[in-house]
Amino acid sequence: MKKYDIKTTDKETLKKWYHLMTLGRAIDEKAPAYLLQSLGWSYHAPYAGHDGIQLAIGQVFTKEEDFLFPYYRDMLTALSAGITAEELILNGISKATDPASGGRHMSNHFAKPEWHIENVSSATGNHDLHAVGVARAISYYKRKGVAIASHGESATSEGYVYEAINGATKEKLPVIFVIQDNGYGISVPKKDQTANRKVVDNFTGFKNLRIMHCNGKDVFDSMNTMAEAREYAIENQLPVLVHANCVRIGSHSNSDKHTLYRDENELEYVKDADPLLKYRRMLLRYKRFTEEELKEIEAGAKKELSAANKKALAAPDPDPGSIFDFVTPEPYHPQKYVDGTHSEEGEKKNLVTAINETLKAEFRHNPDTFLWGQDVANKDKGGVFNISKGMQQEFGEKRVFNAPIAEDFIVGTANGMSRFDPKIRVVIEGAEFADYFWPAMEQFVECTHDYWRSNGKFSPNITLRLASGGYIGGGMYHSQNLEATFSTLPGVRIVYPSFADDAAGLLRTSMRSEGFTVFLEPKALYNSVDAATPIPDDFEVPFGKARIRRQGKDLTIITYGNTTLFSLAVAEHLAKEGWDVEVIDIRSLVPLDKETIFESVKKTSKVLVVHEDKVFSGFGAEIAAMIGTEMFRHLDAPVQRVGSTFTPVGFNPILEKAVLPNEERIYEAAKKLLEF
Repeated sequence: MKKYDIKTTDKETLKKWYHLMTLGRAIDEKAPAYLLQSLGWSYHAPYAGHDGIQLAIGQVFTKEEDFLFPYYRDMLTALSAGITAEELILNGISKATDPASGGRHMSNHFAKPEWHIENVSSATGNHDLHAVGVARAISYYKRKGVAIASHGESATSEGYVYEAINGATKEKLPVIFVIQDNGYGISVPKKDQTANRKVVDNFTGFKNLRIMHCNGKDVFDSMNTMAEAREYAIENQLPVLVHANCVRIGSHSNSDKHTLYRDENELEYVKDADPLLKYRRMLLRYKRFTEEELKEIEAGAKKELSAANKKALAAPDPDPGSIFDFVTPEPYHPQKYVDGTHSEEGEKKNLVTAINETLKAEFRHNPDTFLWGQDVANKDKGGVFNISKGMQQEFGEKRVFNAPIAEDFIVGTANGMSRFDPKIRVVIEGAEFADYFWPAMEQFVECTHDYWRSNGKFSPNITLRLASGGYIGGGMYHSQNLEATFSTLPGVRIVYPSFADDAAGLLRTSMRSEGFTVFLEPKALYNSVDAATPIPDDFEVPFGKARIRRQGKDLTIITYGNTTLFSLAVAEHLAKEGWDVEVIDIRSLVPLDKETIFESVKKTSKVLVVHEDKVFSGFGAEIAAMIGTEMFRHLDAPVQRVGSTFTPVGFNPILEKAVLPNEERIYEAAKKLLEF
């Protein structure tokens, strides 16, 4: 492997590096001026003191082979990797032509997704999971390259950084985690983050992990370390953890005042340790450049910055009307079953069979489909409810496999793997029961706004399966409904079938669509005879299309999931009393079929919204508000709701029954409305 040093490195390379370092520092120092002039860049985290390692990361990054996940301080990393000064400024002042996000994401979040310089979150360190997911794809498809994730030492305190490193070592993946250690997490010193002076010592017990150290202030040590790390990761298909010792010359950001927590001696020390000045002195001391030559490079950088600044300031601002663009990608549109109904007769299949057979059919349909989760691939067992039974045997352990009990890891690596190629589809069992999904909410949020945040350049093509709801005597952590929480976040589709045919059709559409879909499964109905139906081959159900399960004219019941069967039973009971009740199974919560709901309201003028989740802040509140706002003139009575009490779900069957809605409660509410 080539070694870099001041004496033997060719002059053109040394010149390029000095130009990049000088230009980067000039932008770094100019950034606060944009805020003072009210031009933008309201968040800027100066990188000065990290110059050596950032130059090296960018120089080692190989376009069309590697994936780079820079963090908010990685300005020189981005510049060194090929992003231009103009593009950095476009990001800083949030212009429409910003390649990272078109002005949608925070300043100092530099990216160029088409080059696989990825658009990452402001939640520091969470992109480590994405890097592991990409590395999984690099390994699976046997491509040359690595994933590089970069951040400060304090991010290692986050649990998902541990999950990422643990997963990468377990799976033996070509990923480089770069820790730029400047001693501070904003104002919090390293001693308050970890017991080890060097945070990488927290990971010394990990098998299959190589740990490397370098002086992140020194260009040559950083270049040699990063080059060796990339070569090692590729040749051995193993992860590398690079610890770069840096200093932070300035404040954490332009909203931080470091003189409040750093003394004069420390500030003088970090100023004297300036990597740019050290590199300049070396170039002169070893007579690689004259003073005049360096000044000429500096003048060239100044001229380049001036031209970039002029062009960036003239660039267009984002159009406020564009906020609705790229919320969710265009989904797959069913070709044969355009309204999501059928007249198939014959053998009835339950939900477990419907989901299992559809998963297998879609894995055959698209060989770039993968599934992982907790407990999904153990010999003849396929998850707690045997949904994925037989899949690993047919499709192999590289496409269907168990994940660690780390829900954030499951979702985060799915996000990362889908970045490798848009043809990839990932199905994940996010948790064994929906109630256990909460640790993954941070990655869930990332998935919801990746498409919007990247200005349409990346969408995680993920189907997230969760066994949802109660009526199994499970109590807390086994009986919860999460859809109301999920639906507050734009950028995710949410479906909740009640019958086997809809489960098959919605799952097929989810797996063929671009974008992020939550597929909620009413586990109490998995083996229900009443929820079993005939299922046509290749049945499809479109998103945003409700299904009228029973026609009626006196009252509309709007429902989904477990309560659909209750509502149908109540409707039949009321029919014997002379009432004609219409039951709408919305199936798709987001997007929602407003047209079918509104047409029914016009016909019946009375509405009862029924779901298993809590009435207070449940999804039914949105439906009721929508009807009350847009269909008020058609109503003959206030919209009513039936759901759970505003309590957790008790384990004792007596307590569960007191909490969850049932046929009796639905009947009483419906009868009261009918007689209003």
